[in-house]
Amino acid sequence: MTQDQVVDLLTGKIKLVRTELGYTQDKMADILGISKKTLVQIEKERIKASWTVIVALCALFRNSEILNSTLGGDPVDVMEVVVHQYVARSKEKTWGGHVWWKEIDSNKGYRLQQNIISQHYRILDGNDYRVYSSFEEKEAKKRLREI
Repeated sequence: MTQDQVVDLLTGKIKLVRTELGYTQDKMADILGISKKTLVQIEKERIKASWTVIVALCALFRNSEILNSTLGGDPVDVMEVVVHQYVARSKEKTWGGHVWWKEIDSNKGYRLQQNIISQHYRILDGNDYRVYSSFEEKEAKKRLREI
């Protein structure tokens, strides 16, 4: 997934997120750091949101059910993988992949899973903590074998 794909995917969700939270256009524009006129243009799909607006949306509304279901998990995690190509550090405990994830492979108690929506990969340890994320299947499989 690229930055452009994320922008395309989430531009049309801004109004839904705003409605989900019960915010006015004035309040939402203020939160995202854009003018109300720009927000109206985005919501009417006359213009696309900028990458910066999309990142702000994901960071400030990371608990939105709309964003989580659109991206298949925590929006900030997905943004991090899009920008850095991979994330290789222990993160918070996950639910183990019961929703949005399919298991691809395993090695020594570690599991490689793929998100069924965003298509990115992650490796979980035996306690369901994420230790690696990437959009590159080959790199994720290589990292799993190295563990």
